[in-house]
Amino acid sequence: MITGIDARDIRFPTSRDSHGSDAMNPDPDYSCAYASIEMSGGDPTGHGLTFTIGRGNDLCVAAIKGLGVHLVGRELDEFEEDLGLASRLLLNDSQYRWLGPEKGVVHLAAAALINAVWDALAKRAGKPLWRYVSDLSPAKFLSAIDFRHIRDYLPEAAALERLESQYAGRADRIERLMKDGYPAYTTSAGWIGYSDTEIVRKLKAAHAEGWRHFKIKVGGDLRQDVERCALFRNTLGDDVRLSVDANQVWDVADAVTASRAMAPYDIYWIEEPTSPDDVIGHKAIAEQIAPLKLATGEHAHNKVMFKQFLQVEAIGFCQIDACRLAGVNEVLAVMMMADKAGIPVCPHAGGVGLCEYVQHLSMIDYVCISGTMDDRVIEHAAHLHEHFLNPIEIRNGRYIAPTKSGYSIDMYPKSLADHEFPNGVVWAEEAHP
Repeated sequence: MITGIDARDIRFPTSRDSHGSDAMNPDPDYSCAYASIEMSGGDPTGHGLTFTIGRGNDLCVAAIKGLGVHLVGRELDEFEEDLGLASRLLLNDSQYRWLGPEKGVVHLAAAALINAVWDALAKRAGKPLWRYVSDLSPAKFLSAIDFRHIRDYLPEAAALERLESQYAGRADRIERLMKDGYPAYTTSAGWIGYSDTEIVRKLKAAHAEGWRHFKIKVGGDLRQDVERCALFRNTLGDDVRLSVDANQVWDVADAVTASRAMAPYDIYWIEEPTSPDDVIGHKAIAEQIAPLKLATGEHAHNKVMFKQFLQVEAIGFCQIDACRLAGVNEVLAVMMMADKAGIPVCPHAGGVGLCEYVQHLSMIDYVCISGTMDDRVIEHAAHLHEHFLNPIEIRNGRYIAPTKSGYSIDMYPKSLADHEFPNGVVWAEEAHP
């Protein structure tokens, strides 16, 4: 039985070295609201988190504690029998829902709790989350998805037909995944706060480690953005992929101008070129810069936003986020819709624990939904993995499939204690506004 919910405000001072810096967010302190579902009766503790970049993390902690009361007193068996139960309990509290609806702080908080329930279920089954979901029958898999507001685009019957058509090949895909891992790209060399010298050093080091797809941050001065692209090609040549990320800073016309200016450097995708809410703006940009493609989604609030991006063919790559969306359940819905649209899922990662999270989601997409890794990559950033009990494993630019049970999000007690805000040792001597 669930006996209580714990939530902690965990922050890392990444802004001191410009890690994670981009045109919209120049000084992020990577943070997470870390949720724990406390159990009795021998069931494992479920952990979940939601990612923020510092101030406001305390709001997510408060929302986790408020929403978490809906889980207390429930048995883990209830959530296994009804895989949509946790999602319904947490997203349908009408008074909390009013604050969104299904977006913002309350949605982030719900994601931490929903993911914690899935973590506990996978741990109890003795399986990594991706394998726990991959072993579900198509009908059981489908039961986790709430089709309200999306069935006009993806009816239940069509989704079930797709899952059933992919079911027979699961064993072969699992075997390949265990052998080869899943393709990835790295953002770690391209933060906007890095000097050219540091970028070159990091690019060469990453290339030596086996990386062949890179992303750099743009969105400052256009001349400097173009020079960054030239610096990249001069450093690594033409046999590697380059994507760029503007982190929402451009208006539509500016995005078109900038994309065209960078196009000669063989750009794989332009990421978040404008407001993440502007579906029609994305479509206008995409039409004007084709065959260049847009990638977006890390700030798309919910499945309805993704439905619209896909319906109007505004994006070429679907960038799910493990805790911007309301946990595993809503992610499954979005991946199913992306599959219908023929759009590759390439998750947003980095931050605190996002790489640990999304590796499972891409592997579920491959095994259960799309059946392919073609044109698909998982983002990687080489920060803060040392704080996790079961961190990601990368070989030659590929994620190695996790084998430990759960959702890979358990953090070391010392890391939690040292980085808890504001009294952990990392923060205790600093003044805070």
